[in-house]
Amino acid sequence: MPELKRLHADHAPAVLAFELANRAYFAASVADRGDEYFDRFADRYVALLAEQEAGICVFYVLLDEDGSVLGRFNLYDLENGAAELGYRVAQHVAGRGVATATVRELCGLAVARHGLHTLRAGTARANAASQRVLTKAGFVEVPPADPADLGGTSGIWFQRDLVLRR
Repeated sequence: MPELKRLHADHAPAVLAFELANRAYFAASVADRGDEYFDRFADRYVALLAEQEAGICVFYVLLDEDGSVLGRFNLYDLENGAAELGYRVAQHVAGRGVATATVRELCGLAVARHGLHTLRAGTARANAASQRVLTKAGFVEVPPADPADLGGTSGIWFQRDLVLRR
């Protein structure tokens, strides 16, 4: 049974393997991270852990029983009870409900562990699969003040209110 875990230093080799194995698959729907990302992966990974330690972001990995990474699920720019959600799943589990189930689980963690009440996520206009994931997980499309910028690709915003405000 896959398990969602907060990103830790020990996950670095599995995260790198996940990113490399799925690089072409991800590049079909979002801008490629480029060779420099992989060349400087160790430095970038340390920086991610520092951001997480500072409370700016929270990063999760979905681990298979063998310790391999099935997906990454991230909360960015935590501020005033809100954050942006980003995620990616391995090609071999795409279309099987893994992303939807994990986004739902992360919504619960966002409230319980991180005190969040609102999540936003941007998707490329052509990424119908990601839009379905968000819709099934309770997100609704919202008109943006500005289009989602996804590495130079214009996208659309989705939002989910996690708790009722009084």
